[in-house]
Amino acid sequence: MFEQSIATLAKKLRNKDISSVELTRLFLARIAKLDPQLNSFITVSEERALEQAATADALLQSGKGTSLTGIPVAHKDLFCTEGTLTTCGSKMLHNFVPPYESTVTSRIQQAGAVMLGKTNMDEFAMGSSNENSFYGAVKNPWNLNMVPGGSSGGSAAAVAAGLAVAATGTDTGGSIRQPASFCGITGLKPTYGRVSRFGMIAYASSLDQGGPMAKSAEDCAHLMQAMAGFDEKDSTSADKPADDYLANLNAPLTGLKIGLPKEYFGDGLDPKVADVIMSAVKEFEKLGATVKEISLPNLQLSIPSYYVIAPSEASSNLSRFDGVRFGHRCDNPKDLLDMYMRSRAEGFGTEVQKRIMIGTYALSEGYYDAYYLKAQKIRRLIKEDFVKALEEVDVIMGPVAPTTAFGLGSKTNDPVAMYLEDIYTLSVNLAGIPAMSVPAGFADGMPVGLQIMGNYFAEAKLLNVAHQYQQHTDWHLQTPNMAKGA
Repeated sequence: MFEQSIATLAKKLRNKDISSVELTRLFLARIAKLDPQLNSFITVSEERALEQAATADALLQSGKGTSLTGIPVAHKDLFCTEGTLTTCGSKMLHNFVPPYESTVTSRIQQAGAVMLGKTNMDEFAMGSSNENSFYGAVKNPWNLNMVPGGSSGGSAAAVAAGLAVAATGTDTGGSIRQPASFCGITGLKPTYGRVSRFGMIAYASSLDQGGPMAKSAEDCAHLMQAMAGFDEKDSTSADKPADDYLANLNAPLTGLKIGLPKEYFGDGLDPKVADVIMSAVKEFEKLGATVKEISLPNLQLSIPSYYVIAPSEASSNLSRFDGVRFGHRCDNPKDLLDMYMRSRAEGFGTEVQKRIMIGTYALSEGYYDAYYLKAQKIRRLIKEDFVKALEEVDVIMGPVAPTTAFGLGSKTNDPVAMYLEDIYTLSVNLAGIPAMSVPAGFADGMPVGLQIMGNYFAEAKLLNVAHQYQQHTDWHLQTPNMAKGA
């Protein structure tokens, strides 16, 4: 059951071949058996899951429901879930139980899906390896000595190991695509504003975007059907009707124009990863696509630009965590200032403190123009590069990351090397365009993801392109050894 698609499971549920309660119990048993090795969940909401499964069964019995009704999914632990612990992977929120539901989880719940629990993540979504969580590092199911990628590494590992049919993630600088690539699953970062951020605990508000993570593009499309759309509770939500993401999955790719940015294939890219990507591109040519080289000349500026803008916004967003209203509070503070200082010092981990300090410095008097304002100008140039390129081609393709998953602890003391893992993903967030990672092969026994980028609100096109590729390849069907027969 754990290897089957949403469509297949939905059919079994409708035909009464299995009930949602039975399916949910199966996944809860897998979590209990396998997750001690992976650490992909922070909270397993067994009672809530079984209640939702029983409700789903009753709905299906009456002949109602959607393709998600009764399907067990997991949510990244920064989506607020009413009555269920939401920690953001941080000691700061180790005791926070939200009194309301995020729009994303609410819509998926309204579609009838079952919430298995909340997945582990880099603290406040700050990281590229999922080693920054207060609850410990997540392990990659393909090799338990390797990272799963971050910050949505818990969601990626859970889906790859068959602990959930699908999961939600968030992507601020690559945090859906990179773990999807490292764990051999499919992940979509929608256009900024396509999926509501209401109830999503913020890292960098102008960059954060929620999206689906699943085995296949088709499964991601099923999740997008529920997640996407305007939300009046979110001032950054795009007031534009959502597409039918399932309608055109089977459209042929004849005449598709693919752009390959020369900057994505230079120094720093592992040659084995490059070979996998080029093999995938050749597969698209067989399906009728044409390929041309393009240029994104400001790509190299995406890292310095991002690591000014994102920490600056984090500095502002995380100022609300002060030990007063909710979250961690230090013991026996001497006065208000002591409470603020010790609560934040105890509650935030090293990486979060580092980014708060960088952001506060960049926004301080005398440095705002030199750093933050200049970074925003570079951001505009990066956006214009994509706009120009997408006038010539339909989609842009390249690697998600310069390497496959790296060893646990191998880059924790080298922040520059860690940040360089995001070189091919950050620019997408700065521009606000949609992009996804699709399993494309293996290098040294570890998964490699193909990145597909498109124009604003072209998620349906990206899903179509990815789905057609997956109809002619089986990389997305590969399963880690630890998950087989469990």
